[in-house]
Amino acid sequence: MEWGEHRVTGSASPLITRWGSPDPEAPLIMLFQGCDALGDSHQADLAMFVRCLPDGAAYAAVRVPQAAPGHAPADLAPFRGWIDQQRAPEVPVVLVGVGGGAAAAGGMLLADPARFAAAALLYGTLPFGSDLPMTRGRLAGTPVFLAHGAHDLVIPLELQRRTWDYLVRDSGSPLWAQRQPGGHELTAETVSGLAGWIEARLGFLQRTALAAEMPAGQARWLTLPHGRLPERRGEAPEVSVTTPQQQQSQNAPPALQEALFNRIVGLEGVATAPSAVSVPGARAFFLGSGTPRGPREAFIVPDLGEFAHLHPAYDGSLHLALPVELAHDALANGWAVAHPLAGLRIAPGIVMIFGPRDPTELGIVTAIVQASHAYAAGN
Repeated sequence: MEWGEHRVTGSASPLITRWGSPDPEAPLIMLFQGCDALGDSHQADLAMFVRCLPDGAAYAAVRVPQAAPGHAPADLAPFRGWIDQQRAPEVPVVLVGVGGGAAAAGGMLLADPARFAAAALLYGTLPFGSDLPMTRGRLAGTPVFLAHGAHDLVIPLELQRRTWDYLVRDSGSPLWAQRQPGGHELTAETVSGLAGWIEARLGFLQRTALAAEMPAGQARWLTLPHGRLPERRGEAPEVSVTTPQQQQSQNAPPALQEALFNRIVGLEGVATAPSAVSVPGARAFFLGSGTPRGPREAFIVPDLGEFAHLHPAYDGSLHLALPVELAHDALANGWAVAHPLAGLRIAPGIVMIFGPRDPTELGIVTAIVQASHAYAAGN
């Protein structure tokens, strides 16, 4: 471990602290710690990270200047500049913000989501007091790990709620969120869960060459009039934050669920059976072995040809695979949330599509499934 002058602020206090791989091509995990109660246990927290986080990456830790709750430090440019000096754009960089450092990590992520491979926000909040975009779908394709303490009295409850709601319902991120027992304290359980999550993300990136992100507004839906997906009306429904992922409000009426099912099984080459991976009662849609197929990323279960499944009547949503640019467009227009493991253990274009609330939405959701079917069939 390397201790020295704080290389971002120039102060004589330690630190940037660095450890792990010296290889400039190794992924970089950048840990931001605030000067709150969590920051006071700086050395102990670092020791916990050293023991638990994956081998093979480079690590750097910095304590960020004190800021008001929900605000990022006044100038994040020095932090970004330091990271860009350390790693080329194609080398994965993962941001981890702890306590007051979560606003700094979240601010950097919101300012330029495409620059970072993933981000973790632990016992902190997004910088709502900063002028940073928090639009629907802003974090599409960028996995986020969120941990809050169930009885955290240090971070204002309203900021915790706003952070949770934006990341779960509107951000578009493949989000893994959890509320841990206890208060404002970094636990071994949280760090252990984070370690597995980072390892899964870096392993996925090592195995997979992700397609270049299509600019916003350029996605073209061949299954919809004029090639554009309209915006879904109203707020996003409540959804679960881990697996099994489920829609928990605004559920589709049973009659519309059945109408959707009948439309899907009428698509060319589609067979149905219980899903191989979903909850009991979920009905899967398969392409048979004699039907031409697209890439493995076009399937939820590639070896079986399962490209989509419809959840049971108490839920009514669907999981399906889309090309990445269409998946991001569905997120940005409010029709979907990303699967929590998209881009970690499963294809990045796998999303949960909300069930249709009326006949108009039935037509739109059908068109989304038709796009998934075309992708699976190699069209």
